[in-house]
Amino acid sequence: MTNYREILRLNKLGISKAQIAAGCGCARSTIQRVLQRAEMCNLTYPLPEEMTDRHLAEALFPSVGETVDYKLPDCEYVHREMAKSGVTLNLLWLEYCEQCRTANEISYQLTQFKKYYRDFVVSTKATMHINHKPGELMQVDWAGDTAHVINTDTGEFITAYVFVASLPYSGYAYAEAFFSMDTECWICAHVNAFNFFGGITRIIQCDNLKTGVTKNTRSEVVLNKSYQEMAEHYGTAIIPCRVKAPKDKGHVEGTVGIISTWILAALRNQQFLSLHELNSAMRDKLTEFNNKPFQRKEGSRQIAFGEEKLFLIPLPQNPFELATWKIATVQYNYHISVDFQNYSVPYEYIKQKVDVRQTRNIVEVFFEGHRICSHPRLYGRKGQYSTQDVHMPPDHRKFVEWNGNRFRKWAEKIGSNTAAVVEHLLTSHPVEQQGYKSCMALLKLADNYSIDRLEAACKKAFSYTTRPSLKSVQTILKSGQDKLPVEEQPLSQPSPYGFTRGAAYYAAVRRGDNAE
Repeated sequence: MTNYREILRLNKLGISKAQIAAGCGCARSTIQRVLQRAEMCNLTYPLPEEMTDRHLAEALFPSVGETVDYKLPDCEYVHREMAKSGVTLNLLWLEYCEQCRTANEISYQLTQFKKYYRDFVVSTKATMHINHKPGELMQVDWAGDTAHVINTDTGEFITAYVFVASLPYSGYAYAEAFFSMDTECWICAHVNAFNFFGGITRIIQCDNLKTGVTKNTRSEVVLNKSYQEMAEHYGTAIIPCRVKAPKDKGHVEGTVGIISTWILAALRNQQFLSLHELNSAMRDKLTEFNNKPFQRKEGSRQIAFGEEKLFLIPLPQNPFELATWKIATVQYNYHISVDFQNYSVPYEYIKQKVDVRQTRNIVEVFFEGHRICSHPRLYGRKGQYSTQDVHMPPDHRKFVEWNGNRFRKWAEKIGSNTAAVVEHLLTSHPVEQQGYKSCMALLKLADNYSIDRLEAACKKAFSYTTRPSLKSVQTILKSGQDKLPVEEQPLSQPSPYGFTRGAAYYAAVRRGDNAE
């Protein structure tokens, strides 16, 4: 499926249609048609948050035009003419257009004309000099040679992989060693390279490694989501090389070879006990490499970079925070399981596959490109649950809305005696939930009588016993005993065991027995 959102984003960055086509794996005519439809529909990037990829496709309705027969350029003739002094591709394209016009044939546009010529050059192993623009391109790759760090506990060698980034215009380079070539190290290397250069190029060109490119075919280019997210954060575009075409990024390939000789070979006899120590030594050698004078022209990479730095995109205020993406299925309990922790999702998405984005502190869940919920990330023991009440079905929500604290707060609003009765009802059972029904019935008495009468009835109940029940309060309210004046209340002290006859009663009984 054509990635319309990415096409609009890259167009917003000012990337040419040919480069957008290469980055998105589409034909240039498709790019042009999408942009025309977006202009007609008044759609510009950034798009509204509620617009999913499906809604965007429905809004654009890309039309399928009739097949047009174009006149293919004679690439062999073009290559021979390019060897002549002063001849450029623009001049040869104008001549090609004039020939097509004379023969009543349809000619390709300049970008497609250049594409056919580049494909010819690669297929025939011919070489072509490419003039790079300042601040336009950064080429990245992992070096073939590796470095080593000594484990201080065991004494064994730990392999360190070297990341290399190069700016083709100035030749300015950056290198850093990592213990792994996973996505986290790959993204971290890019962020550190941007900080080293003090800016961002408009395009990043990489190889088709799995940590950066998920899929690259003639019809489709799919980037790793974390890599794509990093590009969007820094406002740049990622255009992978063609499959099995290393010369597309020949400059960084050459830089990798030079750095392997200039830095890694020079440090081969040194021993490093930490990655920081290795990178510190590499940084010193890298400074020497960038300041080394050119052999065939004046200046150095450092001097040339001083001119190129003016054309780099400024760094954003905050650096990119790495996020990992995973796919999860919403279970029947409206939760997803990620890294052995469980997070709730709106119950409407049960059995749907969702995209999960994890940062150090946040877990976000997306469905068809639209964020549906987020949670603080859980750490610690496995199997924890983060559940939001709004994600529950209505019946489940009613069940969890009632708890002991809510009954206590409700009773406190009525009065201290009512709160005391509720506290007794909650604590008189082995499980607190067993007293919920009694508490609800007690507090609902205020609707049939009044708040003041309920408070007075609870006070009257405590005058009889220290363990009043719901039935005793109901009896007091029905009989109206709560309305009696305080003077008429019994003067006997309540017993902790409820209603008792007392010592005087039994003394009278004994006196009566003696009288008989």
